[in-house]
Amino acid sequence: MIVLGGYLGAGKTTIVNALLRNADGLRVTVLVNDFGAINVDAALIRERGDDVIGLENGCVCCTIGGRLVETLIAIGERAQRPDLLVIEASGVSDPMRIAQVGLLDKAFRLHGIVVAVDASGIDATLADRYVGDIARKQILAASTLVMTKTDLVTPQSLQETMTRLGELGATQIAVTSRNGEVPPAIFFPEHALALTGLLSPRPMGVASRALPAGLRSFVWEADAVLERRRLKAALTMYPGKLLRAKGVVNLAPAGMTEMHVVGARVALTKHPQMALRASSIVFIGVLSDNEIARVYDALRSACIEFSPGPA
Repeated sequence: MIVLGGYLGAGKTTIVNALLRNADGLRVTVLVNDFGAINVDAALIRERGDDVIGLENGCVCCTIGGRLVETLIAIGERAQRPDLLVIEASGVSDPMRIAQVGLLDKAFRLHGIVVAVDASGIDATLADRYVGDIARKQILAASTLVMTKTDLVTPQSLQETMTRLGELGATQIAVTSRNGEVPPAIFFPEHALALTGLLSPRPMGVASRALPAGLRSFVWEADAVLERRRLKAALTMYPGKLLRAKGVVNLAPAGMTEMHVVGARVALTKHPQMALRASSIVFIGVLSDNEIARVYDALRSACIEFSPGPA
């Protein structure tokens, strides 16, 4: 599940349209938490009712208003769930709160909060006495920022804007978009991680070329049993720099446990029937060699019993 936020006019719907055009046969469900229906390319539309738009590529877009939980339950009960669920938040809503509501249904896992930022108008929006706080809260909730309308600003102005956002405390993981198109790895984490199976993490391969500069992948592995509190502390050391982490760990006393990290949020799911195996975690983030070394050290300190450390 991805929550897509951003202030009014930031380009969220353009991003969704581009995503649908480039879904390559994947099943995508888009929930529009807004007053109007999504502006989908007419060529994609197959049928439309009062609440649901059916699309040729298998996407289903719903204008959900305040019925988010009911809609998620209905989607979660489908025999064939979507490969990707995108919730497009209203321009005046808090994407973090929507993500928290979405996670009430255990059928879905949060892969990220993506916030669109109008590079040509964000300074004026943040300075506005009426809407500045809303836009600031949206930006601070993001695990990834997508800078839109970059053709209207100079490269220097864009860099200065991104620096100012970083000074606000925003995530350092940012990409630029052209006609709404962003690196697919931002929306499709399975493809970004080049996973061969749900619990078999691998470092990024060819897909890494589509990711923003400075974003890197690294893997930690250990034949170890880990302590929950210390593990969580290690995984949340750099929330503004970590895009995602995924893996399987031998956690005391739960045993084999699937783990996912988005920013500062850690989700742990027990798999008691899984045979014991080495703990293995793959990370994606904007981290220096020194910061990666500190993460490794923190993970080693979380081990109650272990033999050979990180790969």
